[in-house]
Amino acid sequence: MKKLFGTDGVRGIAGTELTNELAWQIGAAFATCGGDFLIGEDTRQSSPTLASALAAGMQSAGATVRMLGVVPTPAVAQMIPALGCHGGAMISASHNPHEYNGIKLFDAQGHKLPDELEAEIERLVGDAPQRVPLSFSEITDSAGALSLHADDYLAHLRATVPATLAQDLHAQGLRKIALDCANGSAAATAPQLFGSLGFDCDILHAQPDGVNINHNCGSTHVEHLQAHVQAHDDICAGFAFDGDADRLLAVDERGNLVDGDKITAICARQMLHENRLPHSAVAVTVMTNLGFHVYCDRHGIAREITQVGDRYVLQRMQERGLALGGEQSGHIILREFASTGDGQLTALQLLNVMRATGKSLGELADEVALYPQVLVNVRADAAAKARLQSDPDIAAAIARAEQQLGEHGRVLVRASGTEPLVRVMLEGRDEAEITALANDIAGTMS
Repeated sequence: MKKLFGTDGVRGIAGTELTNELAWQIGAAFATCGGDFLIGEDTRQSSPTLASALAAGMQSAGATVRMLGVVPTPAVAQMIPALGCHGGAMISASHNPHEYNGIKLFDAQGHKLPDELEAEIERLVGDAPQRVPLSFSEITDSAGALSLHADDYLAHLRATVPATLAQDLHAQGLRKIALDCANGSAAATAPQLFGSLGFDCDILHAQPDGVNINHNCGSTHVEHLQAHVQAHDDICAGFAFDGDADRLLAVDERGNLVDGDKITAICARQMLHENRLPHSAVAVTVMTNLGFHVYCDRHGIAREITQVGDRYVLQRMQERGLALGGEQSGHIILREFASTGDGQLTALQLLNVMRATGKSLGELADEVALYPQVLVNVRADAAAKARLQSDPDIAAAIARAEQQLGEHGRVLVRASGTEPLVRVMLEGRDEAEITALANDIAGTMS
């Protein structure tokens, strides 16, 4: 069983759980055969040091390392094959608070690593010497090259939509958008990307200071974007990114949330209409709302169900030859254009569906009627997570809830792979009922 890697790389409190020593060891283990590697980072104050430690470990194994600075995670994934590199890494804890950080690793195709390779890296890390890197002075790249790489990534995103996208939406009366950059990686790219396409943008939370990433902003606190949109009648859509910009939650013109399930459904139907949805199917996770499945049944869209984690979604997409996959949390994978979730790409594709259909985001989202869903997070260390498999009180509470809901709801209890939490999710027709049942289950874990 893996101990270092969760559902999205290695993650922990920077400096105590995720140390420079550990980053060095992971770098040495990952680049054990040498080669060329890229490293990007988000805006956390711990990211530059961890990036340097990781790079020093890679160099100790004979690798050449190019540092990209602050970029979105999908930019790293896109640049690796574009530049012919052997792999790469992103220093980010995604949506977590600033005191956390993480290491996401990618192979030569820009894909997250399979479980087997992560397990092998863990084995090598366990055998590595406890060593602190002494110097990072040779781990550099020129500012010009970095700017060129970032420009290439943004050009790739622009090429996925018509050059007249903003102009066409303006002709439909849809003029302004709002972007919440979460004081993270999107702050380095989103204003330039959408501005270069001709959009009139309200830019929110794009002044990172090392500790304000995801703090009361971005996709983890979308209520602030909702309030902004509601206060401005000329905004047709709002887009909230997370800390490393690989996920997206949207807000329609009325300020209503458009989550990952609705975004996936909207894109799936349009791609089906345009004959761009192979096998008329999408890949989604066990967390996907029942209302999404009802919508897909109505429109003839099949589903492949995976465990939680965008890399598992991508793996199923590759196995089945699918073009679209998504998570409720906002990781949307459009394999025609990207090898991982990309919040900015997803925002562009949503805007393009609005252009193609002549509908507002609210009109598109209203067609997907989601069931009430309640999520209760319970603090849990490794031992508490292990109890899920053996505690009779937890099992009995889950069984009672499942019996009460019957075929009109469901219960999902799972340990988080990225945080010290157990997530208790219930879905059904009556929100009060599922809230009470969720709290009953959570109460058995305290």
